[in-house]
This record gives sequence, C-alpha cells and structure tokens, in this order.
Amino acid sequence: MSINPTVSIIFPVKNEGENVENTVDSLFSAHNDTDFEIIIVDDASTDGCCDFLKKAQEIPADKKISLYRTEGIGSANARNYGAEKAAGKYFVFCDAHLEFADRWLDHLLKPLLNNQTDAVSPAIGSMKNPDFTGYGQTLKSNLRIKWHKNRTHIFETPILPGACLAVSKETFEDIGGFEKGFKTWGYEDVEISIKLWLFGYRCHCEPKVKVLHLFRTVQPYDINNEEIFYNLMLMAYSHFNANRIETCRKLITRKRAAKIEKEIIKNGAKTQRLQYFAKRTHTDDWFFQKFNINF
Repeated sequence: MSINPTVSIIFPVKNEGENVENTVDSLFSAHNDTDFEIIIVDDASTDGCCDFLKKAQEIPADKKISLYRTEGIGSANARNYGAEKAAGKYFVFCDAHLEFADRWLDHLLKPLLNNQTDAVSPAIGSMKNPDFTGYGQTLKSNLRIKWHKNRTHIFETPILPGACLAVSKETFEDIGGFEKGFKTWGYEDVEISIKLWLFGYRCHCEPKVKVLHLFRTVQPYDINNEEIFYNLMLMAYSHFNANRIETCRKLITRKRAAKIEKEIIKNGAKTQRLQYFAKRTHTDDWFFQKFNINF
C-alpha cells in the first residue's frame, strides 16, 4: 500500500446495518492492481453499523481504512467531507451496500486515465434481481431518473448514478464538489452530473464494469419530502433558466415552492446562481437538448 493512495473510495454511511461490513469485505476480496484507501463517513448512525471498524484485529494491517463521524450533515455533504479527508488523486464515491468483482476499479479508472471522460460510472446491477442492470441514467419530464439499457461500449450519460461514480480530485474540486447547500437526501447525483456537463466536463458510463447494488424501497433513516423539494429548488436556482424554475415550482406546487424559495434565497441561492452561470461552458438548454430530455 502506497503512502499516498492513487484512489480514495468514499462511503457515506447512515444506519446501514451489516451492509457496511459486507461492502468492505467485498471490496477487499476483489482483486485490483490499483492502490486505494477507504474513507467511511458515518453521518450520525444510531445502529452501530460501523462498530466492526473498532475491532482492529479484524482489519488487515495492510488495508487503509479511515472512519469519520459527522452529525447529520446529509448525503451530499458526507461525500464532501470524505473528499476533504481523502489522499487520493481520484475519488470513487460509493453507496455502502455494494458488491464488487475482480478488476472493477482498474477498469473503471481507465477512461479517466486515458482522457476519454472526466467522470464515469459502471453498470449497476441488482443484488436481488439478476435480470436487472442499469447503464447510466437519464431524466424524465418530471426529473425522475430513468436507467439506460445495455450498451457494449463506453458512452455519454446525462446522469451518473450516485451508487458508484469516479472523478479526479482536480475535477471534483473545480466544480465545488457535491452541492453544499443540500439537506439530508435527494438530487445529489443529478445535481453534480448536470454541473459537470454545464461546466464543460464529460460524464460516461463504462458498461464493461459492473458492480452490484442493494436496491431498497425504504431508506434506513427518515426522509423528509420538504427537504427533497428544497434540494430540487436549490438545484433549479443554481442551474436552470426561468422557465425551468417555474416547471419545478409546478412539480411541488407554487405555494410550497414560494416558501422554499424564500429560504434558499436567504441562504444565498441567487449569489450561487450568478457564480455558476459565469463559470459554466454550456447552458441548461444545451444540456437538455443534447440528451433529448423533455424538460
């Protein structure tokens, strides 16, 4: 293990039960030539899901794992916190309920190292349903995600699935990371993907790499719809033109949106909008037209 790992694999964790240990075991069991460290950010879990890391005898001496505790900063900022603590030149952000195959990391990094792309995700299979595999994502007219069907070669994707995505530290820092103003959960992967594209970067799916993901209908922590709507409107103010902001208002009702807009404006959304619009290479019209998204 090198002193400065090439890759930092970052896991945000909250009430994952045995999933964290299973994911770490799978990661260490998969053979890769790439040096990596593991950064686990336990965001106020109450189920002791990271307690196994306190048992030093269960962690091989040559494996570098760092555990950090945060107090409910939310999914996006848990990822940002992990990135701040990371030593790698490349970051791989992963859910804490995955299974990995041999050489997955070696092959996932290749498009970044070869300058084929600036951010990349593998194909995402289901642990419980062997018939399902998603290959990157696009957006529906209501901004819900839709999985691409199988492709044989690396291809552009509008949205990188948050379950697993890789990006260089340089690119991640240039775009400002995941949205720092987001609340607990919702739109993290959508926002960072749109931001990457608008700021002139490229996002791809590498279908020859596949990781398995535990899909679940209920999160192991409370999800507040108001916070999801807050994230949606903050994303809209940050990246969308006036017509698309209005469409977002209609998605959550104008009355509810009006209350949220007062809060996000108070928290600096208009200033961030000006900064982002000044920095970006492409418009949101360009993005939605490029990927034929009717929004």
